[in-house]
Amino acid sequence: MPSQRNVELLGRLKEMLKAADGSFFLVNYQGLDANEEFVLRRQVTQKGGRIFVAKNTLIKIAVAELGLPEVDEVLKGPSAVVVYDEPVAVAKALVEFAKESSKDVPQIKAGFLQGQKLSAEEVKAIAELPTLDELRAELVGVLQASMSELVGVLAGAQREFVGLLDAYVDKQEAA
Repeated sequence: MPSQRNVELLGRLKEMLKAADGSFFLVNYQGLDANEEFVLRRQVTQKGGRIFVAKNTLIKIAVAELGLPEVDEVLKGPSAVVVYDEPVAVAKALVEFAKESSKDVPQIKAGFLQGQKLSAEEVKAIAELPTLDELRAELVGVLQASMSELVGVLAGAQREFVGLLDAYVDKQEAA
């Protein structure tokens, strides 16, 4: 008979995963002290993510009940579910925190992107992509450059036209 606490945790976990549309990472956080875990949670939250620590059995049940691919092979040792709004920003936060940590923690176990299972290597590859904000800034730069060139071309045509008019006026005055 499952305990009431586990039933409640499973319900919260399923709600969170359903709200995330099957998009989350599984990480091993073992080895972090309370202060490091607080810093990690804050960095992930700032990037639009949320860390939820749960028992592996609850994670397996929630994933199975949501119809997602099995994760049994990666759920060994302590696990945390990291849900996100933008995968790149949260993946970068996890990878950068692990690089800065002397313990190389958190370790990414696997991930899901809209229900598609990702390996740890694929999650790390996502971390190397530009974030949504970086892509937006790049797009604005490209659009701005094109518009600036257009303005330059149009201004050049106006200058040429004024030059032709001046030459015509000079020619009429000379005649």
